[in-house]
Amino acid sequence: MRYQTRFQGRAAAGHFRKAGGLQVSSIGIGTYLGEPDESTDRAYTEAIVAAIEGGINLVDSAINYRFQRSERSVGRALRLLAAGGFGRDELVLCTKAGFLTPDGAMPDNPEAYFSREFVDRGIFHPEDVAAGCHCLAPGYLADQLERSLANLGVESIDVFYLHNPETQLGEVSADEFRRRIARAFAFLESAAGEGKIGAYGLATWNGFREDPTAQGYLSLAAIEEIARQAGGPDHRFRFVQLPLNLAMPEALLKLNQTVGGKTMAVVEAVQRLGITLITSAPLLEGALVGKLPSYIGQVLGLESNSAQALQFARSAPGVTTALVGMSQIKHARANLELVPIEPTPRDQFRKLFEPQQQG
Repeated sequence: MRYQTRFQGRAAAGHFRKAGGLQVSSIGIGTYLGEPDESTDRAYTEAIVAAIEGGINLVDSAINYRFQRSERSVGRALRLLAAGGFGRDELVLCTKAGFLTPDGAMPDNPEAYFSREFVDRGIFHPEDVAAGCHCLAPGYLADQLERSLANLGVESIDVFYLHNPETQLGEVSADEFRRRIARAFAFLESAAGEGKIGAYGLATWNGFREDPTAQGYLSLAAIEEIARQAGGPDHRFRFVQLPLNLAMPEALLKLNQTVGGKTMAVVEAVQRLGITLITSAPLLEGALVGKLPSYIGQVLGLESNSAQALQFARSAPGVTTALVGMSQIKHARANLELVPIEPTPRDQFRKLFEPQQQG
C-alpha cells in the first residue's frame, strides 16, 4: 500500500491491483530484449528507475535474459531507488529459471562451460537436461535462485517462475514431466518456507495456449494439483505468465482448460483456481505497432498503436499485470502515460470482439 499511496491523485482507479498479499501495478517492466553490452545495461537501469518513480512497481526478469545482465541491471536500479527512498516492500520482483545460462556472455565452448560449472559440481546430471538447453532439477533451480538473489542484490524474490517448462515436453514423457514438475515444486515450496521466495509459478509461451491434444499442452488444473501435493492447500503456486495481445488472444478466447469438469479459457481457469495471471508480449515485440485497424483505437479511446495494444492487455478480464519491455527510458515514459488512464471497462472491452466493429 505504501507504493500506491505515493500516487494518490495521479494513478487512475484500477491501475493498482491486489495479487495475493501484494499490491501491483497493471503495467509491469519487462527486461527481455537487448544486446548483452554495457550500454544496454545502463539503458535498462535508467528505464527501470524512471518506470518505478512514475507508478509502475512490478519488475519482471529472468536469469537467462541477456546472460544474467538484465537481472544485474535491475539490481543496480534497486540500489538507486533505495538511495532515493523507495523501500523493497514497495516493489514486486519476479524472475525465472530453467534455461541453461552462462555468465555475462556466451562462452567459447558452452558444453565445456556447463560441464565444469554444473555437471562436475553435481548440480545436475546430463540426463536432467532437455532440448540441450533446459533443466528443472532441484539442484539446478537452487543454484539459479542463489545467483538471481545475488544479481538482484535482495534477500527474497516475490515471484520465482519455472521458465517455459513446456520445453521439456518435446523430449520426456508426460509422466516424467509430471515427476520433474513435482520435484521442482517441492524445492520451491521449501524455498518459500525459507523466505527466499514469496510465491512461484510457470512463465510460458505456448503451453497454456495449445490445444489439449498438442504435445506441449499444459493443464492448469493438473499443475495446480501437483502444487497441492507438494505444498498442501496453502501451496505457493500462485502465478502464471503467458503472452496475450491482439494477435494472440488465446488466453481470452480459447476454451482449452478444464476445471471442475467445465471447459473454459485460461482467464477463467486462473480465477477458479486462485492464480494470478500476468501477461507478456502486448506489442508482440513491436510487430503490432502500425498495423492495428482503426476500430481498435475508437473502442479503447487511444491514438497510438503501442498504447492501444498495452491498454488491451492490461484491461483484459482476469489479467492482473501486462508486462511490456522497457529497455530505454523513452519506453518507460511512453508506458507511464497510461498510469493516469483507467483500464477499459469490461462492457467497452467486449466491443473489440463484436463483428460490426471489425467490419
